[in-house]
Amino acid sequence: MRDVLADWQPVIDEAIAEVLPREIDEQYLTDFFGAPTYSYDPEAIQGALSDPIWDLLDRGGKRWRAVLAVQLFEGFGADPTEYLRYAIIPEILHNGTIIVDDVEDGASKRRGEPALHLEYGVDVALNAGNAMYFLPLKIVTRNSGDLDAETRLDVYEMLMYELNRTHLGQGMDIWWHNKREIQATEAEYCEMGACKTGCIGRIVARLPAIITGQSEETERRVAEYAERMSIAFQIGDDILDIEHTLDQAGEFGKEFGNDIREGKKTLMAIHAAEHAPPDEVARLEEILWAEDNTDGEIMEAIEIYQSAGSIEYARERAEDLARQARESLPREQLDREIAERLAAFTRFVIEREQ
Repeated sequence: MRDVLADWQPVIDEAIAEVLPREIDEQYLTDFFGAPTYSYDPEAIQGALSDPIWDLLDRGGKRWRAVLAVQLFEGFGADPTEYLRYAIIPEILHNGTIIVDDVEDGASKRRGEPALHLEYGVDVALNAGNAMYFLPLKIVTRNSGDLDAETRLDVYEMLMYELNRTHLGQGMDIWWHNKREIQATEAEYCEMGACKTGCIGRIVARLPAIITGQSEETERRVAEYAERMSIAFQIGDDILDIEHTLDQAGEFGKEFGNDIREGKKTLMAIHAAEHAPPDEVARLEEILWAEDNTDGEIMEAIEIYQSAGSIEYARERAEDLARQARESLPREQLDREIAERLAAFTRFVIEREQ
């Protein structure tokens, strides 16, 4: 799967650059957004949109959401190059969400460098992130791939449904973050993940299913595959933060103990709150609630996770979700080789090292 990601990443970036070029000019603005009422300022749009967005994209990221969409298009018998502009939709959306997330979380780093709101200002970061929610709608409007009106409407309605649920998930996450006590249940955490991370995953899967005319049952199953894998990915991401903290952050691109410093109520925190002794739970809540943490406090929180078995439990939960994702694949509707690749990807997302 790593080879597939490496092969497709430059192709994906080129497709994104067709939607949002690295260099903004009057011709692009008029062609993509329509003629100005008075006069565009290409230099301003360059500095406020293209520069920060490409700064983030150039920092890395495997583009796995777009690559997964490409695989599904091919798996359903379509030429993926014909639908590249649709395959990049979830990738654009994902990067928009993390720009906004970093502002809401007060994050200091993203992919090894200062978060965009620290580099360009909160105003520029929020505008750029929000713009990435709407750019994909222009792709549908411009109708690359010559979709019929009914299919385009189905795509619009699907995007609106999933993006609304994405914000439900983010709202739950923010609400928990702003509470001192760890009150969320595991079921609520999984629902948060299904909305916040899973809905972008569902877009990855539903776009190819809708565009290639798959049945509702096939669409449901690939959406379930992508949703469960996305929750497993999120849990795996939380575990990686802990593991790389123990390794002094390694090359993961986040600061030491990032999730603990941000006070995130991860599955490990929720599990520890239910299984650790009350005094340790109180101490964990104190550390997560603190405005800032020493390295010693970060390690103290991790030790609480370890003693409660929370890290291992989270790993088992991620593996179980990955297994459920594999079982959801509609193999009979997919090219055999692609189906095996999609199944292998569920292991990649929880076994990756960064």
